[in-house]
Amino acid sequence: MLRLAWARSSSKNSRVDPARLLSIVLLGGDNKPHSPEQSRDISGLTPPPASDKSPSLLRPRTSQYCFSMTSRASLSMASGSEGQGSPPSTHKRPPNRLGQERSPYLLQHAHNPVDWYPWGQEAFDKARSEDKPIFLSVGYSTCHWCHVMERESFEDEEIGKTLSDNFVCIKVDREERPDVDKVYMTFVQATSGGGGWPMSVWLTPDLRPFIGGTYFPPKDSGRRPGLKTVLTRIMEQWQDNREALESSGERVIEALKKGTSIAANPGETPPPAHDVANRCFVQLAHSYEEEYGGFRDAPKFPSPVNLMFLMSFWSVNRSSTEGSEALQMTLHTLRMMALGGIHDHVAQGFHRYSTDSSWHVPHFEKMLYDQAQLAVAYISAYQSAVSTCFKMATIVPVPTKAKVSGEQVFADVARDILLYVSRDLSDKSGGFYSAEDADSLPAAGGSEKREGAFCVWMGSEVRELLPIVVEGATGGATEADIFMHHYGVKEQGNVDMEQDPHGELQGQNVLIVRYSVELTAARFGLSVAKVSELLASARAKMAEVRKSRPAPHLDTKMLASWNGLMLSGFARVGAVLDDKALLERAVQAAGFLKEHLWDAERQIMLRSCYRGDEMEVEQGVSPIAGFLDDYAYVICGLLDLYEATLQPEWLRWGEELQDRQDLLFWDAEGGGYYCSDPTDPTVLLRLKQDQDGAEPSANSVSALNLLRLSNYTGRKDWSQRSQQLLAAFSDRLTRVPIALPEMVRGLMANHYTLKQIVICGQRDAPDTSSLLATVNSLFLPHKVLMLADGETEGYLYQRLPILSSLTCQGGSATAYVCEDFTCALPVTDPQELRRLLLE
Repeated sequence: MLRLAWARSSSKNSRVDPARLLSIVLLGGDNKPHSPEQSRDISGLTPPPASDKSPSLLRPRTSQYCFSMTSRASLSMASGSEGQGSPPSTHKRPPNRLGQERSPYLLQHAHNPVDWYPWGQEAFDKARSEDKPIFLSVGYSTCHWCHVMERESFEDEEIGKTLSDNFVCIKVDREERPDVDKVYMTFVQATSGGGGWPMSVWLTPDLRPFIGGTYFPPKDSGRRPGLKTVLTRIMEQWQDNREALESSGERVIEALKKGTSIAANPGETPPPAHDVANRCFVQLAHSYEEEYGGFRDAPKFPSPVNLMFLMSFWSVNRSSTEGSEALQMTLHTLRMMALGGIHDHVAQGFHRYSTDSSWHVPHFEKMLYDQAQLAVAYISAYQSAVSTCFKMATIVPVPTKAKVSGEQVFADVARDILLYVSRDLSDKSGGFYSAEDADSLPAAGGSEKREGAFCVWMGSEVRELLPIVVEGATGGATEADIFMHHYGVKEQGNVDMEQDPHGELQGQNVLIVRYSVELTAARFGLSVAKVSELLASARAKMAEVRKSRPAPHLDTKMLASWNGLMLSGFARVGAVLDDKALLERAVQAAGFLKEHLWDAERQIMLRSCYRGDEMEVEQGVSPIAGFLDDYAYVICGLLDLYEATLQPEWLRWGEELQDRQDLLFWDAEGGGYYCSDPTDPTVLLRLKQDQDGAEPSANSVSALNLLRLSNYTGRKDWSQRSQQLLAAFSDRLTRVPIALPEMVRGLMANHYTLKQIVICGQRDAPDTSSLLATVNSLFLPHKVLMLADGETEGYLYQRLPILSSLTCQGGSATAYVCEDFTCALPVTDPQELRRLLLE
């Protein structure tokens, strides 16, 4: 462990052992009954072994997210504590400097008795001029344990005075400044073996960390020192042993610079795609939980990056046992998630993760990036199921409706996710908000917010709401009887104590589908149609009741990156379902990004904007320049939007953004992209994220973006750059591809060569639409789709002159399926095109 190496090196040169102080402090972040908000992609995987290029004890556990070492029991407690925490009510105390900010998280701390500064030069200058250490606190607005620490410590007058008098206190929203969060989370993970939010780190005036942890209670508890004790000890050590602390921090940062380096060796090429993909499949299959799906026992996270890889793996291994297994793992997981309590059956959308193995009791937070990726995963599952049926139909003809009706659930869930986002996470400007909190005030009253209060139900509530006896039902059953049977509602509540250690959900029910509609209908002697109608009506009534409950906090920050992910969601689902309303919403989202988060004068993306008091879109006092993920996700969204609408303006902007991304973040020496501006002197580590977690690595997304853009623009340099990027991550891809499933998809796309599907025809003509619908109905991860409409002065014709040689046959819309623009014979019949695409 790095902290052991630190202890040895420090003890040789100082009278104090900083590692001893560190271990004492870190008891506040580890081994405690409280648990911080774990990093959002907890996957249950064993941390990968260290790279051969760096000593293992210098290797952080991940570059962005932690594989938590906290026990399962404490993980299930991550959303509960005595006297539940939540954003505190506004006090009459005058606002501190954070009152000028726009981040909902920073504004939650604007009335603390702490002299908070936002991250910036003013705070750095103060630390240097007053020669004080910095206390850096990082969190986000829907983080439960951030709320707890604020209420317990940052609202405490004594702690506030201690912090303000002896430290320069900086508060950071990790979603606004992922670059700052990555650096110091890497430090915390490397020195403590875990991480999470709130993150608490103490820095020298030149921003080098020397002590770090996560949540600290205000007072000592058993072996765990409270924040008051920690602050006192740090103040003493800063006065008496400052040189040792500073030198230790310096050594740790230098070690982390070496340990986090990712670069290709001279002449290195990407690893063999077939071997890497097979190894990734084997690793995922090994961690797969067969009964309920997913990739661990508990807690369970959606992990869309895993599911998208498995479907891509299936697409090139359709005739093999492994390919079939990969698809079934995906479809089973998505089905079980859709049935589970992680899925909001009343108001749509998905919660953050499940605390148990059966997807039943969730952590109730809802994140935009989850909705975006899950919408794509569900619609891809629908395409995969349709593709399988059509492939089988070439052997044994089956009516189309019969073939796909059993998989309609995937399309329905994808549409429902977008319904939730359109209704609850959408700004009138076209942008999307970031998140809904897990905590809210109980409907029955009370001043303390509780986990899930907005979403759960007592059996008596359901009976009162649904009292009508259903005509013809067995035993004179009421609507409530049928609903409670179907969704597992019990009079005494259906949440096990293990999933509710603090009693917040006692007597409450989290809806989970326990029986199919067919079984429920049989149980009560009713038709399937009657039961379906009854359940839909009941859910609508319950949705109305929920509107009257105190709503959870809504984070109205709008991030370019997450809006880019959501743009892909609306574009992909809209194209597959041929839903013009969804496509119009996608276009609106792209327009929002260009109007509010693209600085045309400086030619840069901006990270974020905010909903103002008058419902207008506002920028912060100091607008934050975009990071790598802002560019990569928006570019991917624009490419998906082009394929959905075939409007070349989105391709043109995507090309422009890729040029800017290359200029700002590309590592010309080692290959790959830095996560943030490598010239920023306030960011101590130049990191390249090497894990696809709750969100895919921006490098992973870029590998495929570059390849797609190369096909659209004819620019071979982008295809070569994709290869260079993959070569930089060769070591990680070879050893632990399970850490980068999205990048493995990019590696596969490079290996198998993208199919160029060119539809020649008029944009809105019925025969053109028929061919496009055929393409959109199938899961084809290794393709680019383009329209050749005869406008030879247009964008695509100028980039790809070969399009002029592809024409309509016999006056009908015509499809060409090509590789490197070597094309198969043209087809005009949708069924022929389908067969050609599935070969």
